[in-house]
Amino acid sequence: MSDFTLAARELSFVEIKEQLKKHALLCSIGFLILLPIGSLVGRYLRTFSGNWFWAHWIIQFLIAGPVIFAGWAMGYMSTAELNTGGHFVDRHKRTGLALLILYIFQLFLGSIIHFFKTPTLLNGHRPPQNYFHAILGLTIIALAFYQSHYGIKTEWYEATLDSSLVPASALHAWIALIVVFWALYAAGLALLPRQYAHEAASRKNEGEK
Repeated sequence: MSDFTLAARELSFVEIKEQLKKHALLCSIGFLILLPIGSLVGRYLRTFSGNWFWAHWIIQFLIAGPVIFAGWAMGYMSTAELNTGGHFVDRHKRTGLALLILYIFQLFLGSIIHFFKTPTLLNGHRPPQNYFHAILGLTIIALAFYQSHYGIKTEWYEATLDSSLVPASALHAWIALIVVFWALYAAGLALLPRQYAHEAASRKNEGEK
C-alpha cells in the first residue's frame, strides 16, 4: 500500500472522528439541553398561564428538531463510513434509532393532544393521553442521558479504536445536566396543585361563556 493511500485513509479517518464529535455535540445539545428546557418550560408555565403550549412546541420542535435530526444523520453517515458491521448492530446504534422514533412519535402525540381535545368525553377532566405524553417525555430524556453516557464511555472507543480518553469535562457536564434537570423538574411538581387550580378555573370560565 502506497504512502499516499495510507495518508488518504488517515485523513479520512480524522474527518470521520470530527464528524462523530459533531454528532455527539449536536445530539447532546438536542436531547440533553433543548428537550429538557422545553419540558421545564411546559412544567412551569402551565401553572401560571394557559398560553404555555407554543413556547413548549417551538423549543421541542422548531429549535430542537433540526439539531436532533442533524446530529442523528451525522451518526448514521459515520457508521456507514466506518464499516463497523452495519447500522443498528449494537446497543448505542439501536438506542439511537429508538430515541429518534420516540421523539417523532412524541411530537405527533403532543400535537394531537393539543389540537384534538375531548373534554366532553371525560367531563372536563385531564385525559390519560396527557399523562402518557408527560411520562414518555421524561422517558425520552432519561434514555438520552443513558445513551450519552454509553457513547462517552463505550461507543467512542468501539467506533474509533482511539484509546485517548474523552475529556473529563464531558462527564462533568453530563452529571451537571442530570442534576439540574431532575432537580428543577421535581421542584416544578410542587406546583401541581396551583396548575390544577388554574386549569379548573379556566374550565369554569369557559363553561360560563
